Amino acid sequence: MMSKEENFVCCGQHAVCERESMMAAASREIDYYEDEELDRFRGRPSDSFSETETEEFREVLYTMRPDEVPGWVRSLTLREVPLPDGIRDEVLMFMQ
Repeated sequence: MMSKEENFVCCGQHAVCERESMMAAASREIDYYEDEELDRFRGRPSDSFSETETEEFREVLYTMRPDEVPGWVRSLTLREVPLPDGIRDEVLMFMQ
């Protein structure tokens, strides 16, 4: 029987498990999800995206399987590309 900790899979979006998720992600190569064009947003504040820019993230999100979304979020984080505030709720819905 697995303990609660062994059975838990972190999505990387909660403060409690963020450190462990980032440590695991740091040991991996960065995976791209046919989204290299998003790298131009590196270092931007998450609240500074226009609706047109947010739509670029949304287009990538809706072309992937739900099980790929956590990996995509980790990829963006490792690349220092913030998720626009306008798409966060949608991303979290995919990760539930």
